[in-house]
Amino acid sequence: MTESKKKTTKKEVVETNEADAKQPKKLKAKTVKKVKETDLSGTEESVAEVIAEKATAEDYGMESDAKKEKKARKTHAESEDEKVVQIKVKSVSHGSVTAEEFDWERFEDEELRNSPKYKEYESLYDETLSTVAVDEVVMGTVIQMTLREVVINIGYKSEGVVSLNEFRYNPNLKVGDRVEVYVESQEDKKGQLLLSHKKARAINSWDRVNASLEKDEIITGYIKCRTKGGMIVDVFGIEAFLPGSQIDVKPIRDYDVFVGKTMEFKVVKINQEFKNVVVSHKALIEAELEQQKKEIIAKLEKGQVLEGTVKNITSYGVFIDLGGVDGLIHITDLSWGRVNHPEEIVKLDQKLNVVILDFDDDKKRIALGLKQLTSHPWDSIDPNLAIGDKVKGKVVVMADYGAFVEIATGVEGLIHVSEMSWSQHLRSAQEFLKVGDEIEAVILTLDRNERKMSLGIKQLKSDPWQNIDDKYTVGSKHTAKVRNFTNFGVFVEIEEGVDGLIHISDLSWTRKIKHPAEFTAIDSEIEVVVLEIDKENRRLSLGHKQLEENPWDVFETLFTLDSVHEGTVMEVFDKGAVIALPYGVEGFVTPKHLVKEDGLMAKVDEKLQFKVIEFNKSAKKIILSHSRVFEDEKKPAEAPVKKSEPSSSKKTARKPKTSAEKTTLGDITQLAALKEEMEEKENKASKK
Repeated sequence: MTESKKKTTKKEVVETNEADAKQPKKLKAKTVKKVKETDLSGTEESVAEVIAEKATAEDYGMESDAKKEKKARKTHAESEDEKVVQIKVKSVSHGSVTAEEFDWERFEDEELRNSPKYKEYESLYDETLSTVAVDEVVMGTVIQMTLREVVINIGYKSEGVVSLNEFRYNPNLKVGDRVEVYVESQEDKKGQLLLSHKKARAINSWDRVNASLEKDEIITGYIKCRTKGGMIVDVFGIEAFLPGSQIDVKPIRDYDVFVGKTMEFKVVKINQEFKNVVVSHKALIEAELEQQKKEIIAKLEKGQVLEGTVKNITSYGVFIDLGGVDGLIHITDLSWGRVNHPEEIVKLDQKLNVVILDFDDDKKRIALGLKQLTSHPWDSIDPNLAIGDKVKGKVVVMADYGAFVEIATGVEGLIHVSEMSWSQHLRSAQEFLKVGDEIEAVILTLDRNERKMSLGIKQLKSDPWQNIDDKYTVGSKHTAKVRNFTNFGVFVEIEEGVDGLIHISDLSWTRKIKHPAEFTAIDSEIEVVVLEIDKENRRLSLGHKQLEENPWDVFETLFTLDSVHEGTVMEVFDKGAVIALPYGVEGFVTPKHLVKEDGLMAKVDEKLQFKVIEFNKSAKKIILSHSRVFEDEKKPAEAPVKKSEPSSSKKTARKPKTSAEKTTLGDITQLAALKEEMEEKENKASKK
């Protein structure tokens, strides 16, 4: 049951030796007391036996063999003791052993402890140990690294262990580096010193970030992950935002390649209210690039050919990296031919030669060209090509006003919409051609100096107006297609290139038409008669009503003065009313002649008897009266007669507008039949 030997600290050794020196006679009593307090139940040993076992020679006032040995060591090996002490102190000061491992048994002798050399070494040892407090930040030295942990010595009696993840931002960490750590606890349940590097960084991180912005310092950060518009960077334990535009001077296509990297940054913006930090890596290299740009631009000359790399492609051009300076090749300077998108000519990261077209010293913009490295295609076209020649080409661009046709790479001609058809009415070029069409055309103009050419395709067909007098004689009848309306008439097309106008007065013999849309519709067919040919202006004067005889010759015999006819009130206005008569004829009634026998005014859609009071053939006008019908019936009767209600006074049911409103071919046919019947009656009467 001997007590195992325990390592003691310097302080415990000194305190124990001092107590022993002052009270050597009382040690036995203390030993007896400790033994008595020991639980000996279940053992066969007595208190006396335990006392005898635990007591030493010193307990009985006798000098022990160990003490004699130490005195001899002092006399014969003092120099050796000094060397051992120096080695021990040196080892402790370098952190290779802990204070508990120091063998202080060699210094138990009181005289040795009181020696000047002992005091000197004791002072040196005190300097190797530091007193640390919980919740404070201290500096430590990395003494060991594993795959998961970093062992750090802060000068305390034991080392601390920190997770390697807390040093992700510093992949170059190595043994011997000085780092700051936060003391969470002097020892845990296992007696281990608890340290945190992450918390140490976070405590002073905000002050350090602000200081970096004020001093324009370069700091190191660890890119944690990607986010919308950029990256999240760990800077001093703070999550800072790195915009995508601030990663590099050139556009970045793949942000993911930067995740997990440690890079240098500059703090460019801090939001003190929301604790937001914005950093930039681009700012570090812009100053250097700016100097490079000045040097390169100073050496630039117009017409100079340089090698560059395709940096970015847009819809309007290509940006070329000339070695620190960017230049732009506009889409029109990529090729002599038509280019829909720059990707048809170049690819990203492609190296190519470009020529300097222009540059701006103030704005530091450089205009580059690619097509200028080759000769212009106009210089190599057939020198014998002339106006009137036929050429073949491909439609490359369409516009409302025409089409561009490429007859050779870089050589284009314009076909204006007016040269696509002999037709005179306005049409869109898309009605004739589309992109990709392979066509044949005739050269109309050719300017080699201006490098311009105009083409035509209607010239491939004969002009229909060359023999217009033979094909469309005056009085000939044709079928035309309605193309457009105006207030004064209808434009029609008899065939492609042959247009004509039907005046509104030539649409109908009987109807008063306010607008041609009342009579026909666009794209509908209509029968016409050629009235006049204007070859100079390439227009025909056409008529529609001339297809039939003038019905007013017949109406003159039907609607004689004082003849009574049934009519329908079509429209009533302040000056009178329009009456629809048989055979599609319209008459006019003034307000005073529209009064019925009962004193009321006639209303729209009423059917009444009307008397013709005026007929004007040249003006195609018929004046009617309803009141005259019943007034004239009363005049011959001098004696009172039984008054009978005229049939005209009877109200008829409202009837919707009928086809009487329009003059139809059927109406014209009826008039012709009526005319023949009247002529037959006249012939019979003359024979009698």
